[in-house]
Amino acid sequence: MTGSPTNFWQERFEKKQTGWDRDATSPQLLAWLESGALQPCRIAVPGCGSGWEVAELARRGFEAIGIGYTPAADEWTRALLTAQGLSGDVVQADVLTYQPGKPFDAIYEQTCLCALHPDHWVNYARQLRQWLKPRGSIWALFMQMTRPESTSEGVIAGPAYHCDINAMRAIFSAQDWVWPKPPYAKVLNSNVSYELGLHLMLHQER
Repeated sequence: MTGSPTNFWQERFEKKQTGWDRDATSPQLLAWLESGALQPCRIAVPGCGSGWEVAELARRGFEAIGIGYTPAADEWTRALLTAQGLSGDVVQADVLTYQPGKPFDAIYEQTCLCALHPDHWVNYARQLRQWLKPRGSIWALFMQMTRPESTSEGVIAGPAYHCDINAMRAIFSAQDWVWPKPPYAKVLNSNVSYELGLHLMLHQER
């Protein structure tokens, strides 16, 4: 997963330097589940990290597949699933080259895109499209993290990288995706960042 080397993320999980982790399932995923908007299906969780969302989805009857990038992160997810007596699956792979054995109905995207350098966003968006069945969908939380050097000087700073909504509309083009109308759910991530939660669906003719 180009942008930060494997050992960058491996070291953070080994040393438990995971300040981005809520130590719980995202409240927006819970809201989608509780409302019935997101129903049990075969779903991928790229960049699954500590595995909270994989575990929650597995608990609710989803065929949940976590896609991790480092052995340490995958071990965290597997340990969480085991501790909770759940059967979700974990695959170690580079999301920029990974191809599933069979397509997914849905993808839960929260922490993977913002961990990738923007140079790879177009390729990643293409990958997600290819992973899905016709009329498949993405349940996305796009990280909003502006930095002074980015807005004033054009510096690409991260991770986490700022997933500007205009950039998201460019890489997840309306030619392929049905975009909901704003405003989007705003989910606080820290005192300096938040996420925008929205549901994208492939067009019927895909």
